[in-house]
Amino acid sequence: MVVEIGKLLVFLGVGLLIVGGVLWLSGGTLRNLPIGRLPGDILIQRDNFSFYFPMTIGILLSLVLSAMLWLARLVMR
Repeated sequence: MVVEIGKLLVFLGVGLLIVGGVLWLSGGTLRNLPIGRLPGDILIQRDNFSFYFPMTIGILLSLVLSAMLWLARLVMR
């Protein structure tokens, strides 16, 4: 059990290193991607109040993380 958790942590760490390296090496060219405000996000603006809830980004992150964990379990078997 401990060995499997260690493998999972290494897999996730390598994934984070790859994503971080791509972002770092892009030199800001990925800044124009529309990741900040996607359709489906909730934005409420009033006079002295604004509320932003990134619902679509949360769903996309959930899907990506679920796929990564599924692949990690597939690789560990």
